[in-house]
Amino acid sequence: MASELEKSTRQRREVNIYKLESYAREGETVIVPGKILGNGALSKKLVVAALAVSASAEDKIRSNNGEVLSIEELMKKNPQASKVRIMG
Repeated sequence: MASELEKSTRQRREVNIYKLESYAREGETVIVPGKILGNGALSKKLVVAALAVSASAEDKIRSNNGEVLSIEELMKKNPQASKVRIMG
């Protein structure tokens, strides 16, 4: 994860909402070492942490009672990083 976060902005990963819908499980915590974009639909409640989140992606996550955190907030909330899925 640290090596992904050290990359330049142009090399960081971008994950669309439809990938979260496809690969994450209901109620799961997902961390993205990059930006989350709003392409697609989401029907699951997720806790999502990322370096950046587009406004449309944040709206879609929150509309399903999900939570959007910064990576720093997730580290404080879950220091052991238990039950966290890394996507990218």
